[in-house]
Amino acid sequence: MKVCIIPARGGSKRIPGKNLKMFIGRPIIAYAIEVAKQSSLFDRIIVSTDCQEIATVSRELGAEVPFMRPDAISDDYATTLDVLKHAIEWLVDNDDNPIDAVCCLYATVPFTRAKDLEDGLSLLDCDNTKYTFAATRFSYPIQRSIRINSEDSVEMFWPEHFSSRSQDLELAYHDAGMFYWGRPDAFIAGLPIFAPHSKVVQIPHFRVQDIDEPDDWIRAEMLYQILSQRGEL
Repeated sequence: MKVCIIPARGGSKRIPGKNLKMFIGRPIIAYAIEVAKQSSLFDRIIVSTDCQEIATVSRELGAEVPFMRPDAISDDYATTLDVLKHAIEWLVDNDDNPIDAVCCLYATVPFTRAKDLEDGLSLLDCDNTKYTFAATRFSYPIQRSIRINSEDSVEMFWPEHFSSRSQDLELAYHDAGMFYWGRPDAFIAGLPIFAPHSKVVQIPHFRVQDIDEPDDWIRAEMLYQILSQRGEL
């Protein structure tokens, strides 16, 4: 059995009601549920939430909410691994079908394509792979990055690269914040995701946008409309 778990708690301080906020005319969680359904990869699509309103909307959109998330993993300090471990253990106790793979799909990622999820599952089948996830390259060489110190002066993190040409520096990547495929035993054991037992689905950075602040939301809506017009979604 392959399971999609969409974490969607009710509390959101920076963007109130974030998981149900209207994004281009639809609750933003609808995009995650829809892409999971479109992929046809999953036997179950489950939303893990502590909010009755999110639960109701998620069911209307075609996802399951077979349990309410406990308070202990619903605050600002709960990690994604905490949420996944709880959901997987609930499934083990309440579903007789063995779990082959789990996909954590974030609720506020309208730029995820079904093909991205398919590629992630395909990579998970590689020998000794515990996780796969979406990643994108930094648009600027991190080796030439700077910090502002306690005296408001500038320092390079790697001064030795002050004169290095960009094309001579190794490319660096970061988590795209879209999804994580993994083996259930890896999630339950809390194995780190950013480790040699993981592989990445490379996402072009024009299709990656964190939505953490109100300004991010406005930019994401504009980007979504442009990409839709270009047939990129």
